[in-house]
Amino acid sequence: MKTQYYTATSIDGYLADEDSSLDWLFQFGEIEGIEGVNDDYSRFVEQVGALAMGSTTYEWIVEHENLLEHPEKWSYEAPTWVFSTRELPAVEGADIHFVQGDVAPVHADMVKATEGKNVWLVGGGDLVGQFYDQGLLDEVILSVAPVTLASGAPLLPRRITSPPLKLTNVEQRGDVFAVLIYEVQRSTES
Repeated sequence: MKTQYYTATSIDGYLADEDSSLDWLFQFGEIEGIEGVNDDYSRFVEQVGALAMGSTTYEWIVEHENLLEHPEKWSYEAPTWVFSTRELPAVEGADIHFVQGDVAPVHADMVKATEGKNVWLVGGGDLVGQFYDQGLLDEVILSVAPVTLASGAPLLPRRITSPPLKLTNVEQRGDVFAVLIYEVQRSTES
């Protein structure tokens, strides 16, 4: 079982632009049409037993997919934990748990729910950073798009230098994406 951060990012490390838009990513059309991307995503999702996301990510998904009007479009079969200090609308029929506070006890509940599968940290970057801070992040999987945004929502707003992440795999997807997989190293200092 791993806790993984799987996301798309610009070369300069942003998830969304300064207007919280993903148009920079959607310009590539159907991501599934890019060689290997759909297979990567399908294999990844098959191994996911629970998801976590922040309120901004959740609200973007709800709005982008118009899920309050069309809850059948909720695409996640695994139980989902949404971290928020605000009250948010639930998607009818979706297995969603709204939570707040320390990520460690919530992570323990998520691990129990996975039945041996992985935990997917969908985003955003600050929430993923909280899992990192608690020593709960195992792997970072990045689909790097050939654009720079100069500002926006940062990929992972944490200083991670010692020990650095360990690159475990690099693959090219079409002529658009580089997929980088990093293992989170644990400090050996006590």
